[in-house]
Amino acid sequence: MSTDAEIQTRLIVGFEIHVQLATKTKLFCGCALGFGETPNSALCPVCMGLPGALPVLNRQAYDYSVLTGLALDCEIAEFTKWDRKSYYYPDLPKNYQTSQYDLPLASNGHFEIETKSGTRRIGILRAHLEEDAGKNLHDVPGCSLIDLNRAGTPLLEIVTQPEIHDPEEAYTFCTELQKLVTYLGVTHGIMQKGQMRFEPNINVAITTGGTEYRTPISEVKNLNSFRSVRSAIEYEFHRQVHDWKSDNGYLIKERPNENRGWDDDKGVTVFQRSKEGADDYRYFPDPDLVPVTVTQDWVNEVRLSLPELPAARIKRLTTDLKLTTEDAAAIVANRATADLFEAAIEAGGPATTLMKQYLNVWAKLANDQDASIAGLGVGHEAMASLAAMTEKGVVNATAANKIAEALIGSDKSPETLAEEMGLIAVLDEDQTEKWIDEAFAENADAVKDAVSSPKKAKKAAGFLRGQVMRISGGKANPKITGDLIEARLAELASEG
Repeated sequence: MSTDAEIQTRLIVGFEIHVQLATKTKLFCGCALGFGETPNSALCPVCMGLPGALPVLNRQAYDYSVLTGLALDCEIAEFTKWDRKSYYYPDLPKNYQTSQYDLPLASNGHFEIETKSGTRRIGILRAHLEEDAGKNLHDVPGCSLIDLNRAGTPLLEIVTQPEIHDPEEAYTFCTELQKLVTYLGVTHGIMQKGQMRFEPNINVAITTGGTEYRTPISEVKNLNSFRSVRSAIEYEFHRQVHDWKSDNGYLIKERPNENRGWDDDKGVTVFQRSKEGADDYRYFPDPDLVPVTVTQDWVNEVRLSLPELPAARIKRLTTDLKLTTEDAAAIVANRATADLFEAAIEAGGPATTLMKQYLNVWAKLANDQDASIAGLGVGHEAMASLAAMTEKGVVNATAANKIAEALIGSDKSPETLAEEMGLIAVLDEDQTEKWIDEAFAENADAVKDAVSSPKKAKKAAGFLRGQVMRISGGKANPKITGDLIEARLAELASEG
């Protein structure tokens, strides 16, 4: 909502989200799904729409769709038919798209997000299953090429109620929904590969003189980054208000709704065509596919595979393990990684130390390998042992980092690696005293500052601890070292 001297404005956004399901084959045929293959190499008579070819439903795609519907607290339809959505476009060889029109498989759900103003519940109008079209390529000057590899890819289209009123809220909704569907395992959700595409439907309610007016709805097509979602909505809001001010006839039902594209380089939306209505698509039941009847046993079977959802898991981890919400969210962001973390806790890993190593050591190693923490291949028992060794002072933090790196691709235990790498901390106070003697002898100025300069004392003492760790090759126990240095400095200070 914004206000100037004459008008009040309220942004209205609803979403259509296309989620590419992570099945091995297409929705109605056995062609393999992939990305980046040779154009037109993953085709058969069914996805090419050749006469006489008959489709067969991919059961896994339907199960994934029901699972998502349950996670969104939707009602699952007991009966669903398939419809032909007719339109001609070069990348649609059948001249129709197989979809669900008036009987979607899921409806009347909701999805909650956390915003600056608190929890917001966004209504889910429907979720239905359909096939994707192919892809037009414009890489060759003077012509367009068609790659039909994507034709027939299973898409779950999720349609929200128009209940989002802020670009930042829209950004949060999209990021959290992407986290949910990838967490469920129903999609890989890689935006750069087009596995999730967001299409906001945007208009503005404008109130002036006690009367509310609404601008025509613009649907911005095929946004594949969260930043472009936010930017396109911000641009459309200002464009529509400007056009309404410039033309009082710029009103819904008086002007056609529009499909627009997003020019990321220029930061503007571009008119594509007037938006089609349901009548334009000439929907009718597909005679080649039988309807789907979902029994309660089927729904219950799918429900058994529904994991603890991210929001509930974050809340449990913050309560049970006393993690901060931010730390818990970082761990839960990847389901396999969160499962590994909890398995390491069950194996005896101390939660606080394990969490620190997860978010620092393991996260860095995973980032370096462009993998998840679970994808590093280090087992939960090894992670638990390393965290316990660190907490007990058997190895220090620097040594733990080296051991963690060595664990990747190794079948050895952290204890064995620590021994072989000479990283076991020395708990012998006599030996530690000798390292302190050497550090103090080499750094007389730091010792003087630690004893006689209050402003420099803390920094100097820390420097001396670091020197002991250097001299010991990282074997000195940090706590023993710190306690002995403090005692030595206090003794020197008392001597005057």
